[in-house]
Amino acid sequence: MPNTQPRRFKSITEFHEFRELPGPEHPLISVINVEMMNELQVDELHLIKDFYSIALKRNLHYKVQYGQNRYDFDEGVMFFMAPGQPFRLIFERNAPIKQSGWMLLVHPDFLWNTPLAGTIKQYEYFSYSANEALFLSEKEEGMMNGIVQNMEQEYHANMDLFSQKVIIAQLELLLTYADRFYQRQFITRKIANHQILVRLENVLDTYFNSTILTTRGLPTVGYVAEELSMSPNYLSSVLKTLTGQNAQQHLHNKLIEKAKEKLAGSDLSISEIAFTLGFEHSQSFSKLFKNKTELSPLEFRDLFG
Repeated sequence: MPNTQPRRFKSITEFHEFRELPGPEHPLISVINVEMMNELQVDELHLIKDFYSIALKRNLHYKVQYGQNRYDFDEGVMFFMAPGQPFRLIFERNAPIKQSGWMLLVHPDFLWNTPLAGTIKQYEYFSYSANEALFLSEKEEGMMNGIVQNMEQEYHANMDLFSQKVIIAQLELLLTYADRFYQRQFITRKIANHQILVRLENVLDTYFNSTILTTRGLPTVGYVAEELSMSPNYLSSVLKTLTGQNAQQHLHNKLIEKAKEKLAGSDLSISEIAFTLGFEHSQSFSKLFKNKTELSPLEFRDLFG
């Protein structure tokens, strides 16, 4: 039976204990050697981490279900997760190959009072909407490994007044290279009209993260199309070609993504969440949520204890 009860890790220390690793040398940042992690004897696991997780892994014995996508690590792959976002591990028992790689865990408190605290969320690959993991060449993988090794060496040494600045600088370099490599990946694969998807996400993020939602309700396809300087029919046609979903379905997916974050990460009532998402009646919100997820909002919240 798969384990459907998500396990939440509020600290990096808790995660170390769960994977039977020695305690982290610094409570807010850690680099983990994947080879040192214990093998979990379960078929499926639901997790939530309250800290950033950046990983470069190879030959793992599981797939990662994140948002609406599933990723594997048969090759060298980088993967980025933001705090508070649920994900699943689906295990495979017929893979004797030795797993390798690293995980970089960074608690948001480590970024406190630095510019990166505000800008890290702007990197698209930390979002559920990221549509693929990052594949690296051997040279690129070596570059990423070197940056992470520098960070690890810095916090292993005696921390001083400059240590946080040095580590933050290395982290920003890592994120910038990842941004570059993602753009190269999109270009290499010739993903048609990728910029439309990026601009669409920006428009929706701005709308859903503002107070407009509570005063004007859900955005219409016409509003989004106007913001993108195209007709509603053309927008839906492009999205249908690229993703198999029309513009209205994208709006609903974004709404459900935001609803899940609020249900899993806040104590707001269902009515309060419905209101913040632009619904006049909570029943309409509950009906749409169940239609999209096959769970009522309360049933989904119950998964998170």
